[in-house]
Amino acid sequence: MTVIAVEDDKVLRFLQILLDPATPLERMNVFADYVAHDVDQQQWLAEARAQVPAVFPASVRLLANDADLRAALPESDALVVESMQIGAAELALAPRLKLIHKFGTRADNIDLAACAQRGVTVKTQRRRSNFAVAEHTMALILGLARQLHRLSGAVTVGRLQKLGYEYRKYDTRHTGANNYGRIGGLRVIRGMTLGLLGFGEIARELLPMALAFGLDVQYHRRNRLPADEEAALGIRYCSKQDLFAHSDIVSVHVPLQAATRGLVGAPELENIKPGAWLINTSRADIVDHDALLAALRSGRLGAAAADVHYQEPVAEDEPLLAFENFLMTPHFAGGPRQMLLGDMEEIAFNIQQALAR
Repeated sequence: MTVIAVEDDKVLRFLQILLDPATPLERMNVFADYVAHDVDQQQWLAEARAQVPAVFPASVRLLANDADLRAALPESDALVVESMQIGAAELALAPRLKLIHKFGTRADNIDLAACAQRGVTVKTQRRRSNFAVAEHTMALILGLARQLHRLSGAVTVGRLQKLGYEYRKYDTRHTGANNYGRIGGLRVIRGMTLGLLGFGEIARELLPMALAFGLDVQYHRRNRLPADEEAALGIRYCSKQDLFAHSDIVSVHVPLQAATRGLVGAPELENIKPGAWLINTSRADIVDHDALLAALRSGRLGAAAADVHYQEPVAEDEPLLAFENFLMTPHFAGGPRQMLLGDMEEIAFNIQQALAR
């Protein structure tokens, strides 16, 4: 039986569901419930397994740490990793290994030269959920610009009045009749400056969308990109302080770690460009809750949008719910479940192709 070692990740566990018939029934049932609003798991399994007959069934070994990795490598035919470091020492433990599959596009954690020397194929993957999150980030930006969260359905006189807009008909003998609700404060994002805090795979997916909408894009991260890569991407580097001081929109794209918890706090939000917007599709705790609340109350922050929250579902007494300039969605930026299942199908197919060589 084919042995596939997989870095233990809540998404990559779907490879175990897909390929390993020894997966515990409890996990199968939990994951079926997780996808049920979008996908019938049994139907998906039947169709996806039919596409990889040389790989199903397989033994999928989940790797929680480096010790698990070293223990699994001697019997592994394929390895799927996200952040685990793979170099010559690891390859020396894996005589059967034919494929290393990176769950992402950047294989910085894999020694490509050592793999080439050993004849081990390396595959990367453009994760579908990443461009779904990027799309959602753009949707939040556009939603704030047009105040869609406030104005959806405000198309009758009564509904406009409930929002505080007193309808008066325009004299169309002399003018047009557009914006009959007389909604003020609408924005066009073309020409605005978007500041990306962090520049990982989701930010890279967002960048071409932002440029297509005419946004001027700057970024900050710990390690600056090479100048030629910045030029090719059409993006410029700035300090963290300048990112907040000179961006019309700041979008958060760093992972939640000990070092990034509260990364956006009172100093950053007190320094943010007056009237700027803050977008968070990463993790709520990267932005300090009390600092965000204070910035909205003071008016320094013009608007905010978030798909991630400090408690999920959000508590009814959450004070952030009181702000009409805060657009909130229930943590669905990653898109329908077909996104992650498509990723799993692609990995399984690539494993089949590699093992056939």
